[in-house]
Amino acid sequence: MKANTRLGLLALVAALSACSTLEGDKIDYKSATKGSTLEVPPDLTQLSKDSRYAVPGGAVSAAALQASQQAAQPSAASQAAATAIGDVRIERDGNQRWLVINRPADKLWEPVREFWLESGFIFTQDQSNLGILETDWAENRAKLPQDIVRSTLGKVFESLYSTGERDKFRTRLERNANGGTDIYISHRGMIEVYTNTQKDQTIWQPRAADPELETEFLRRLMVKLGVSQEQSKAIAATATPVQVAPAARIATVNNAPAVQLAENFDRAWRRVGLALDRTGFTVEDRNRKDGLYFVRYVAPNADKKEPGFFGKLFGGSSAAIPPLKYRIAVRSEGNASTVSVLNEAGAPETSANAERIVRVIADELK
Repeated sequence: MKANTRLGLLALVAALSACSTLEGDKIDYKSATKGSTLEVPPDLTQLSKDSRYAVPGGAVSAAALQASQQAAQPSAASQAAATAIGDVRIERDGNQRWLVINRPADKLWEPVREFWLESGFIFTQDQSNLGILETDWAENRAKLPQDIVRSTLGKVFESLYSTGERDKFRTRLERNANGGTDIYISHRGMIEVYTNTQKDQTIWQPRAADPELETEFLRRLMVKLGVSQEQSKAIAATATPVQVAPAARIATVNNAPAVQLAENFDRAWRRVGLALDRTGFTVEDRNRKDGLYFVRYVAPNADKKEPGFFGKLFGGSSAAIPPLKYRIAVRSEGNASTVSVLNEAGAPETSANAERIVRVIADELK
């Protein structure tokens, strides 16, 4: 009787697996639903609530997940295609890409918001006045192995399977000088790693941002805004790169730490904004005219004894050390720009916090 039962189960598994294998799409965050969140470690839940500045990790980047990589290489005709369709185009600067759309930001907010909800995410920041949407931590279920057991029992016991990775995305809408809107998407990732040789304990640590994953979501957003799948792939593949600027250099300007860039204001402003997004600063406001980003920062707590990874990162609980407010100033003259840290009153900041912030921004701009 028991043997017959086992044979019957194996036959059922084999039959179901034949029609349950994922094909093609390498991105699937649909397990997150509106009003609920994925089961994530407590550390990540706390991080999403606080949305504070986080030092990026040195782990290798996640593998390319974009569907366009699975498609055939574009033909010569496709490579010569324009980088714009209608009022939507994609621009590129090094490994950074963003959308430029000839529509006002208030007309794009709801479509962009719907795009992330339809992609399986919920929000931890939803601020139309700042033009910022930030998703909660989510897991890309398409990265799970699609074997027989996973394809069948995994549908019933979904929580038993995990990739050991979590992703979140920040979308920033910014009005440009032509009356249109620039849209930036930045990625942050975490990975679960073992802490001992017995492999019975793990911690979560940051992994490098994935520019290719950012590009894939930009491409999908283009489709949401009216560009066809084929056109979006051609545009993303043919975005003309801007010449890569020299690396950022840390210097002392007027007795305060600063980052020096050999580039004009427009490019420096854009790159600093993406650096702040990718490293998880909470941007409370920004003033492009004055070249200011208003951010929050939590200083490390040197007195607290072994607080754990996220405690070291954020300096303990928010009750013990409240976040400090700073301004990140971008000042330019010709093709040279300086990025510095000001305190809440707008005076130059020379503290150890300023040095840490400058170092993190410089590392991301390299």
